[in-house]
Amino acid sequence: MVPGKLADLSSPTGKKRSRLVDYAVYLAARTLFCVIQSLSLEACHRLARAGAILLHDMVQVRRDVVTQNLRRAFPDMSQPARDRVARAMFEHFLLMLCEIAHAPRKIHQTNWRDHIKFVRPRELVRAFLESRALVAVTAHHGNFEMNGYVSGLLGFPTYTLARTLDNPYLHQFLSRFRASTGQYILPTSNSAEMAQQVVETGEALAALGDHYGGPKGSWIQFFNQPASCHKAIALFSLANAVPLAVVYTKRTDGPLRFETEFVSLIDPSATPDGPHTVGTLTQWYSDKIEQFVRQTPEQYWWLHRRWKDTRGQHRASRKRRRDAAGQPTGPSNRSASGAASRQQHD
Repeated sequence: MVPGKLADLSSPTGKKRSRLVDYAVYLAARTLFCVIQSLSLEACHRLARAGAILLHDMVQVRRDVVTQNLRRAFPDMSQPARDRVARAMFEHFLLMLCEIAHAPRKIHQTNWRDHIKFVRPRELVRAFLESRALVAVTAHHGNFEMNGYVSGLLGFPTYTLARTLDNPYLHQFLSRFRASTGQYILPTSNSAEMAQQVVETGEALAALGDHYGGPKGSWIQFFNQPASCHKAIALFSLANAVPLAVVYTKRTDGPLRFETEFVSLIDPSATPDGPHTVGTLTQWYSDKIEQFVRQTPEQYWWLHRRWKDTRGQHRASRKRRRDAAGQPTGPSNRSASGAASRQQHD
């Protein structure tokens, strides 16, 4: 989006939107942010706890999705324990919004050590100072919005792939926070060429690695369940022979107190026995994500349908299109279809 201008008033799916409704929602959000900024962090934390009870126990926001996801991920966990994780997740989510409102006013170049602790900082700095590009992967875990904010604050700006919000006013508002320390935002749709240019010029490209990749994505195991990931993250690393790093920023002992960990890095060009296909590299970083999610599951977003599987629907839809077009479905076509399917898993 061009700074200072609004995006076209349509959602990423192309659906036309109401300018009046979007602006009313934006004004409500801005008013809420002003109220949050006027409160102390302790008061924000108390409100987040109360809001978590409201969202989980009373309104029951996406209750079925959250319960099903936690049951998939932790089949041996009791239902009361899952409820505690789900309630804590809503508290984390609301507190994350408060932290986004307070961070620009409270975290600066002179006091960031009071708010952020780095695990393996030497490896992290070395990766950013490499002459080659770096592909950094994280997940909907902890306060992931602080990753780009903090790296930019310390002089390591990143180009981050992020989904464009449906509401263009809210998107512009959030983009100002993301770009306030030098982070550059690339839309996830129609930005492959821009992302490739970022990698070719030796910059750092960051992305969330746990988005649903659709039926044509790279299918891996996540919490021992089949899950689809976008292929682009692994492709940028493999096609350009640049390292891929897994990082996360989680909350520790209170609001605006974080731990940023450089989990692991792999350089496909320098690892003869390492992952050298999209599927194996995607599985590698997904395993790393699973490890830190298991450590603090209450800071993971169990709200999205991570294990959605529409491959059967996709095949049925493709068959209907072939039938409508009068295409043959003989052995040669089945063989080609099987080869394409196998390629999707590689």
